[in-house]
Amino acid sequence: MTEGDYRDQPLRPYVLTSGRAQPSRNWIGVDTLLIAAPGAAPLPVTASRQEAALLRMCSGLLSVAEAAAHLALPVSVVKVLASDLMDSGRLQTRSRAAGGVDLALVEEVLSGLRELR
Repeated sequence: MTEGDYRDQPLRPYVLTSGRAQPSRNWIGVDTLLIAAPGAAPLPVTASRQEAALLRMCSGLLSVAEAAAHLALPVSVVKVLASDLMDSGRLQTRSRAAGGVDLALVEEVLSGLRELR
């Protein structure tokens, strides 16, 4: 192995999470919606590329699963990175529309899907 070969290898997940397997916020799921906190302090110079990319991607609403796909990282790693960014006040979560599911809309979608058959 030559000196530069290691740079072409992907980082191991435990390196990105500093050895942690669980996020500090255990309620984060794959469908949790993330958004950058308005007016948050910039990331420190020590932040990883993945943290910076996650924060950039979250300028609009993005689910944890979508972020993991865009970053090509396991969901478990993105959960840890996202919880770290939330702990530092740089990332927030948004809930789905209050009031639950619009049953009329669901019926309309189901009807449209049935017509596709």
